[in-house]
Amino acid sequence: MSILDRLSRLLRANVNDLISKAEDPAKIIDQALRDMRAAYAEARSEVAAAMSQNAKLEREANTNRRMASEYEKKAEEALRGGSEELAREALRRSQNAKDLAAGFEEQLGVQSQTVEQLKTQLRALEAKIDEMESKKSLLAARQKTAQAGATLDRVSGFSKAGGAMDAFEEMEQKVSGMEDRNRAMQDLRKENDFDAQLRDLGRGQALDDAMAALKAKVQGGGGSNSGS
Repeated sequence: MSILDRLSRLLRANVNDLISKAEDPAKIIDQALRDMRAAYAEARSEVAAAMSQNAKLEREANTNRRMASEYEKKAEEALRGGSEELAREALRRSQNAKDLAAGFEEQLGVQSQTVEQLKTQLRALEAKIDEMESKKSLLAARQKTAQAGATLDRVSGFSKAGGAMDAFEEMEQKVSGMEDRNRAMQDLRKENDFDAQLRDLGRGQALDDAMAALKAKVQGGGGSNSGS
């Protein structure tokens, strides 16, 4: 696993931790950028270490190639000096140095590929940081807009105010109804009082009429009796 893979997992873990704590999205963006900058610094350090290892491998390969060449010369000198055994030992050491040089060169090739991959990933991380930096203000604006929309979707001050107004209107209608009933009752009471007065007035007139009729009858009857 490369350094950037490990750092990517770390970044995701940090961001997920912030999200789980319901932090402000703007804070998450800022924290993600801080983590990415720290990751970039760490990645640069690892790339530098890998490049340093490259230089060391190349130096070891060159050293062993030089030693192999020197031992070949010593073998030739030994053979010219009549020491075949010494020449053979010099050749053995020369071959060992050549093998080591080949091994270091092979490792250098692998390490060089690794360095190039790390450089590519490092440039990608740098580009991603630049992209996030440029989008930071836009993301903040989008976050505020989304928050406003989410507030309207939830029970908000607007919906609470609407509910309060509905309750007020309902209560106003109830009060108006009560007032209407009170006025109707008052009107009925007035009508009842007037009717009672009229009924009393009617009963008095009837009584007067009855009294007059009775008087006329009595008077009329008395006259006829005296005449007979």
